[in-house]
Amino acid sequence: MMNTTFARGLLFGAAALGALAGSGLPASAQGVVNVYTNREPGLYSATLDEFTKATGIKVNAIFSEQGLAERIKAEGESSPADVLITVDIGKIQEAVDLGITQPVKSEVLTSAIPSQLRDPDNRWFALSMRARSIYASKDRVKDKAITYEDLADPKWKGKICTRSFQHQYNIALTAAMIVKHGEAKTEEWLKGVKANLAKKPSGGDRDVAKDILAGVCDIGLGNTYYVGLMTNGTNPDQKKWAEAINVILPTFKDGGTHVNVSGIVMLKNAPNRENALKLMEYMVTPVAQHVFADVNYEYPVRAGIEINPLVKSFGPLRAEEMSLSDVAKNRAKASALVDKVGFDR
Repeated sequence: MMNTTFARGLLFGAAALGALAGSGLPASAQGVVNVYTNREPGLYSATLDEFTKATGIKVNAIFSEQGLAERIKAEGESSPADVLITVDIGKIQEAVDLGITQPVKSEVLTSAIPSQLRDPDNRWFALSMRARSIYASKDRVKDKAITYEDLADPKWKGKICTRSFQHQYNIALTAAMIVKHGEAKTEEWLKGVKANLAKKPSGGDRDVAKDILAGVCDIGLGNTYYVGLMTNGTNPDQKKWAEAINVILPTFKDGGTHVNVSGIVMLKNAPNRENALKLMEYMVTPVAQHVFADVNYEYPVRAGIEINPLVKSFGPLRAEEMSLSDVAKNRAKASALVDKVGFDR
């Protein structure tokens, strides 16, 4: 697990990288762009090196799992950060709500990224997608297609595992359900899924696969990319968990598969705005988009990029076309409903 304090902020990327202290990044310099991110450094290091080779712009990046948006807010006008790269539409929207972003006009970004995957006011842009899929036991589940609504069907009573529904991944799914069906029907859906749980929500998405292998449950919710990380990682136990499941890309009834995103914003007080824009535009080039597909088993936002063969084996992704901005607006309602039905209790 990465240390989450800035005293040990992790630097990665091009030749300018070195140990950090405090904020750790130069306030302004020619040929530099400063990145704050809560994404694992390994995902971006090769991309940022290539960006430096292509542009001559050095990249300084600081990693922390938590608290980046709040830190940028606290730094105010003295913040050295040019861009924030983060995961989950909730965290992206949090940056907007804190007033730390600025709109960006870029034909490169708007032409490469579908409209539902970027802010209508150009304050954030998605870089990659991850599908909220269903892990299903290879031995005990014969279903090849399941809708999100089906998870409330009594046929699954005692057969579903999931992490906390207050986790950002499940809050986003619940918010999408509100956009699709309204609060009343979403509350009934939550009650139905809760009634079908095999155990109290706990752990993470990988633990869902672990529990399926152990026979605790037959199906559960999990992001697609975890299957790639388990399958091709170094942990032999996790490989067994992945081998025990099939991945089903569920859809909403009369809709598509719910996706969440990683995204990028330009910060309000960016000291290197031109370089920041160049980096943002570089992240949607074919070269950079291939990294998301090959290194982290995600779906590129740019059309025409080949996805990883393992991810391709899950079947074609037909992503739900609802605006993620609408999903973000309903996150508070989703969280309140999860508490109201006592889902995690």
